[in-house]
Amino acid sequence: MKSRGPFCIRNAAADTFAMVVFCFISGMLIEVFVSGMSFEQSLASRMLSIPVNIAIAWPYGLFRDFVLKQGSRISATSKMKNVSDLVAYVLFQSPVYAAILFAVGAAPEQIITAVSSNALVSCAMGVLYGYFLDICRKWFRVPGYYQQA
Repeated sequence: MKSRGPFCIRNAAADTFAMVVFCFISGMLIEVFVSGMSFEQSLASRMLSIPVNIAIAWPYGLFRDFVLKQGSRISATSKMKNVSDLVAYVLFQSPVYAAILFAVGAAPEQIITAVSSNALVSCAMGVLYGYFLDICRKWFRVPGYYQQA
């Protein structure tokens, strides 16, 4: 069955799978090896992050596709794709992260510091996530991806 429009169940499933798996693994690595959290603390944090990641996965995928399209108008190079992935990830994830921190009672200074630090780390994460998302979309046979394989 071919998709006719922005919504495709395969697309939503691939985007959700990619976001949950990538954020679970990368978040745990950062929390345990960089932030010094215990494995148990990180596991609890990662489990709490799953519903948030499920909620934002498909909207992020749509936003990323939009940013990639805009970037390709400037240049069709892989370097521009990487820059577009970086921009999409930082622009989308930073407000989400700030909202989560606000919801848990972080002070404005803490939010600014945490979001700024996260934006720097997200520069590398956005590009890696872009590659992973493309792979997941091929695995899920999302129209426009699996034909290129």
